[in-house]
Amino acid sequence: MQSHGRVRVRPLRLAVLLGIGLAGFLIVVGCSANRMVFQPSTTMEASPAALKRPHEDVFFTAADGTRLNGWFFPANTNVVILVCHGNAGNLSHRLSLIETLLKANASVFAFDYRGYGRSSGKPSEEGVCLDAEAAWQWLVNERGFAPTSIVALGESLGGGVVCELATRKPLRALILQSTFTSVPDLASEMLPWLPMRLLLTTRFNNHDKLKQVRIPVLILHGRKDTIIPFAHAEKNYAALSAHSRYFAELDGDHNDTLIVGAEKYQQAVAAFLGMVRP
Repeated sequence: MQSHGRVRVRPLRLAVLLGIGLAGFLIVVGCSANRMVFQPSTTMEASPAALKRPHEDVFFTAADGTRLNGWFFPANTNVVILVCHGNAGNLSHRLSLIETLLKANASVFAFDYRGYGRSSGKPSEEGVCLDAEAAWQWLVNERGFAPTSIVALGESLGGGVVCELATRKPLRALILQSTFTSVPDLASEMLPWLPMRLLLTTRFNNHDKLKQVRIPVLILHGRKDTIIPFAHAEKNYAALSAHSRYFAELDGDHNDTLIVGAEKYQQAVAAFLGMVRP
């Protein structure tokens, strides 16, 4: 009888150990996935002077006291583009984007989220959204832009930031460049064998928020995007009100569209600004 009891106990112990191991593995995967959402660099590899245009290198403060850094490039226009960049690198890696937007006849204010470049703090979903609010506030309070003159542009992950900003602050329009429907949607496609929707704490549910947006939105996305599939752009477009949505296809992959298709990008943005300009 004792021998039979031991045989019954061992499989139970093995199952418990396997369960603990699986839970530990999933926790590690979830933590790693959340950390991968934000990949900041604190090394500044260029300065705004490289564009040889008038500019201001400014510091401002988020509502929770986090000190942030941004570059403002004025232009002879009543529209300013507030740039919320992607998840990797920092502001110094966006000079090509800034230059392209300036050619589209708009002032540009690009900034680094907390933990990126010379901005202090550590990034999180709520934290970077507070940072975007602070950048919006700087444009209104320090440079006197009307909220209806601010066009928020989100690059990749930044699309999640500007979609949230649109729920908190008035804006003229949104531009979403190579943006996903949500972080869990994208992660589930990348790792379909794991319960990523349960593991991820970072959400950025852009698709749901876009259903509530009532300002003009331009979606820019390439069919050759190997990081965020084109289907995400199609779903986001479908979520928008039909009278205020615009779409332009980009050339190239996720990270090289401004190398292989800068002129096409600039023309699409310029045409959109022409339609929404106050």
